[in-house]
Amino acid sequence: MMIAGKSYLLREGEKMDKIKLFLVRHFERVLVLIILAAAILGTLFMEDKTLLLNFYFLPVVVASYFLGKRLGVLSAFLSILAIIICAIMFRNHFFPPDQEFRGIFLLSSWGGFLLLTSYAVGSLYEQKERRMDELQKAYIGILEILSKYIESKDGYTKGHSIRVSEYAKGIAIAMELPRHVVENVRVAGLLHDIGKIDISSEVIQKAASLTPQEKDLIDSHSERGGIILAKVGMVLQEVVPIVVAHHRYFERAADSSGEALKAIPLGARIVAVADAFDAITTDRPYRKGKPPWEAVQEIVVQTGHQFDPEVVEAFRRVISSQIEQI
Repeated sequence: MMIAGKSYLLREGEKMDKIKLFLVRHFERVLVLIILAAAILGTLFMEDKTLLLNFYFLPVVVASYFLGKRLGVLSAFLSILAIIICAIMFRNHFFPPDQEFRGIFLLSSWGGFLLLTSYAVGSLYEQKERRMDELQKAYIGILEILSKYIESKDGYTKGHSIRVSEYAKGIAIAMELPRHVVENVRVAGLLHDIGKIDISSEVIQKAASLTPQEKDLIDSHSERGGIILAKVGMVLQEVVPIVVAHHRYFERAADSSGEALKAIPLGARIVAVADAFDAITTDRPYRKGKPPWEAVQEIVVQTGHQFDPEVVEAFRRVISSQIEQI
């Protein structure tokens, strides 16, 4: 009975998690529907139906501003349709016998202004989105230039940051993370080795065994990267913890308190797997790269020790599909 009870609670918990995820992903749409439903209910139950007409501007403005012109105009049409139905159901409230023409003119002008508002606000939203896209492209371009500069210190890692970025993005998408988290993970993949700027090329490219001091210097590149990126300010504030923690071992954090595990962000655990896979499959001064399936096996062996099991599971799904396409 206890096992069955736990199984039932687990299923209910999973359902709640799915509902929460749906609400987070579609928050703006749900908000518009709630406001629109409230306006319609108010229109149905209030004595003076025309008092709530201006309330319909709220869902229209919210839809236009957050969802764009198309959905904004659609919400305006739905509002007008709802009022037309209410006007048919409660004709005397909207069109008193002695003021019928005035009532028709009032509703017609209200509907026209509602459509105009949705179109205008939606157009502003689309202009803002276009500018944001241009800024985003410029931002990504600068990051890619920066990652190529980092890699210029070591010919063996050419393209490494871009590949890690793409692997990490694929894993984050496979884990169904929110879009802004996926973007942070992708950017962290591009910049995870930025701390190597502070380390000499001779040490980075050294084929022989590193001295303890040189090993400590290489190992410090994560913290150095965090310090460099922190100087940018708010722009990369969510990327900095990922870069700082991407070489920390999962097992050491999991064995200690829950707070220690939180110190390794999920993004860092994702970048760790992506970084390891690309490092294993590419040539280095001291060894040749291994085939993808061998790299996957090595990562799987370290699951629960160096790498987060959930991240590795998502990684295997992503890489399996890529290997099948080769």
